[in-house]
Amino acid sequence: MHKVCDVELGADILAANRRIAEDNAALLNRHGIKSFDFLGAIGSGKTLLIEKLADRLRSKGIGCAAIAGDVAGDDDYQRLKKHGMPVVNVNTGKECHLDAHMVDHALEKLDLDAIDVLFIENVGNLVCPADFPLGSGTRITMVSVTEGDDMVRKHPILMGGSDILVINKIGLAEVMEVDPEILKKDAKHINPHMPVVLTDAKLGTGIDELLSLMGL
Repeated sequence: MHKVCDVELGADILAANRRIAEDNAALLNRHGIKSFDFLGAIGSGKTLLIEKLADRLRSKGIGCAAIAGDVAGDDDYQRLKKHGMPVVNVNTGKECHLDAHMVDHALEKLDLDAIDVLFIENVGNLVCPADFPLGSGTRITMVSVTEGDDMVRKHPILMGGSDILVINKIGLAEVMEVDPEILKKDAKHINPHMPVVLTDAKLGTGIDELLSLMGL
């Protein structure tokens, strides 16, 4: 009986999240905002990549904003704030992912009429966020060569539901003895239609290609 109840409760939670995510998507679409949900393990380079993208877009006169998700603290929030865009900090507490309800509340704190592009940085995790869409238009998953060449195939559910895969820190690939082509091959096996871009966020490598894939 307990197992049946747990399954039903889990299904209800996921269904409720999907409904709120659809409302978030509709809200963002009404305001003409392009939105991007960034997922990746801690240290994969999500925050730095968003910083680089935001700077590049702001130089073109494109208004950006961000939602910084983390279990605790405001480190990423403070970093993103320095780039001249509105940022909302969301602490999830014991939860290992953002959910659509949290994003809904964060959107209430932003002037949506002043935003062209919204970045949503999820909690550093490659498992929990997979089942919780947030309402973003594009889901971007990041892995780093410092995590090994098996990271993609270890997370097939997330890879299967992602729109773009970023393989970051490629400048360290030789030192780490990791072949980015293995990661790309695994990605294509799981999700044949998902574009893959190689980046080094610190050096700015691959930023233009990623922006093109993002339709920016």
